[in-house]
Amino acid sequence: MSAIAIVYALFGDRAAAEQAAVTMVEQRLAACANVLASCLSVYHWEGKLERAEESPVLFKTSLDRRDALIAALAAGHAYAVPAISGWSVTTTLDYAAWVEAETQAL
Repeated sequence: MSAIAIVYALFGDRAAAEQAAVTMVEQRLAACANVLASCLSVYHWEGKLERAEESPVLFKTSLDRRDALIAALAAGHAYAVPAISGWSVTTTLDYAAWVEAETQAL
C-alpha cells in the first residue's frame, strides 16, 4: 500500500465546483476530482444560524502537491472563509503511482 492525499472542498453551486475540478486537474494539482451531489450545510455565520445548499468536491493528489492544491483552491474561492480540508489516505500502489504521475508538473 501507499499514501496519497484527499482534499475536500465545498462550493456555493455545482458550476463553481465543476470549474474548480477542471482547473485543478488541468493544472495537475489534482489527478482526479469527484464533484458530489449537493448537500445541506448548517453553520453559524456572522451571528446567525445559516443553512445552505453546497456542492462538495473530493480531489485526489500526491502528498507533495496537497498544500499547493489547498492554496490554489483558497486563492480562487468565492467564499470569504472557504471550507477546504486535506488528509492522507492509504491506497493501492498502482493507484498511488497513477496519482503521482498525473500530478507531476509538465
